[in-house]
Amino acid sequence: MVQIAGMASNRGRNLRNIADRSPGGAEFSVIFTNDASAPVLSAASERDIPTEVVERDADESRESHERRILDRLSSYDVDLVCLDGYMRVLTETFLEAAPLTLNVHPSLLPSFKGMDAWGDALDAGVRTTGCTVHVVTEAVDEGPIVAQEPVPVYEDDTAADLKDRVLYDGEFVAYPRAVEAIAEGRVSFDGDAVTVTGDDDGALPTRRYTTGDRVASLRYGENPHQEAALYADRSCGEASVVGAEQLNEGAKALSYNNYNDADGALNLIKEFDEPAAAVIKHTNPAGCASAETLTKAYEKALSTDPMSAFGGIVALNRECNEATAEQIIDSFKEVVVAPGYTEPALEILETKSNLRVLDVGEKLERTEQFTEKQIVGGRLVQERDEQLLTIDDLEVVTDRQPTDEQLESMLFAWSVIKHVKSNAIIFADGTETVGIGMGQVSRVDAVRLAGMKATEHAEGKSPDGAVMASDAFFPFPDGVEAAAEHGIEAVIQPGGSKNDDTVIEAANELDMAMVFTGQRAFRHD
Repeated sequence: MVQIAGMASNRGRNLRNIADRSPGGAEFSVIFTNDASAPVLSAASERDIPTEVVERDADESRESHERRILDRLSSYDVDLVCLDGYMRVLTETFLEAAPLTLNVHPSLLPSFKGMDAWGDALDAGVRTTGCTVHVVTEAVDEGPIVAQEPVPVYEDDTAADLKDRVLYDGEFVAYPRAVEAIAEGRVSFDGDAVTVTGDDDGALPTRRYTTGDRVASLRYGENPHQEAALYADRSCGEASVVGAEQLNEGAKALSYNNYNDADGALNLIKEFDEPAAAVIKHTNPAGCASAETLTKAYEKALSTDPMSAFGGIVALNRECNEATAEQIIDSFKEVVVAPGYTEPALEILETKSNLRVLDVGEKLERTEQFTEKQIVGGRLVQERDEQLLTIDDLEVVTDRQPTDEQLESMLFAWSVIKHVKSNAIIFADGTETVGIGMGQVSRVDAVRLAGMKATEHAEGKSPDGAVMASDAFFPFPDGVEAAAEHGIEAVIQPGGSKNDDTVIEAANELDMAMVFTGQRAFRHD
């Protein structure tokens, strides 16, 4: 375990932060100050950290003062020295005798050295500054760099505003990161060059910097009491609702929920090369279909659950034509998303004053590799789920073999189910959804919900003879038994349950065909 000696002349905010977080298991063995009234002393006492006060006499040389500090330091087990607002320049007397010594400077060195880094950054008009954790040398603000953290500069910033942001958004991140790397033995030095092992730039790098430009202040968030804004990633190269043009001027702007739902709808129809349409409600598909024409695809998607589609989001992967537009305005929709609109179609859609019409452009191919979700205290980052199954990927596990038509329907359902919140079940016939059960905490309840939707809400459809897709394995046979009650004849599921044999046996007894994909399709956000 790395033992730290801290040195501060005032509050020692970074030392307190490091002590509270114990990065890499590092702990303070002592905190020094050169001021008997420094607030860092009470902060250390609250944390049961020993302290030493070594004030410099009025006529005392720096070297003499440092030798007295080193004499006190020798009584402690110390591997690393961390400075934090220590208002004395250290000489070789200290640096040659003490362990590795770090300091944090409030700029991205080598820019803006000296005492007024915040003011210098503002005067220079930079849009990004930050902080630097570096090895202390006799040359002030010159030592080898161990860690840095960028911080934005805003037009209306004062030096005080920027100082707070650098400290809390910058130094509180960079300093613990540097200490952790040292504590874990990942830092090596070769002259002025510093190598941090594992600090790679792969697809999921050790450090991840992201920026965004606010492009819209939204009326509110998910609920009226929540503030919200939309930020754009300017490097995104594929069609997105963030970069979409709203064609019907005068219609109200999109809300937080509109953007979220429209994004889900657009991502779903990107799955298909054939003309496809989807209706999304609360980020879940109410219906989806592909067909020979866009109009037919929308008709089949809507008829899955027209009641739930009320107030939903429509997404199309072809230019919206007049016939499709006529169908869309037959019932209330919030937003329609498409890669273009014919003039007659746009005129029809504009007759609905509250329908927002978004043109996302034609770049529907998926180029963004990762998705992320903000959680309290950090972000979850993962690859997008771009699995694309073929018939060769499917393992038939039952006595009954699926027909070619069932296999086609299974693959369609698997493309859709990736976009349905877990636990997810889809009943599908051909390349259209018949019933969707989403977001249930019990898989058999998701089957029952899909069955209810198919028998009570769908128009002109029937689950009889359809296929069922499940985003994860069936832990018990009750799921396929419930599906059989609705006439399901074939099942696609990941497999992998310890009860697979029991589930397969139930499928055989029910004369169902079943295939395993070997991979699941969870969606939890």
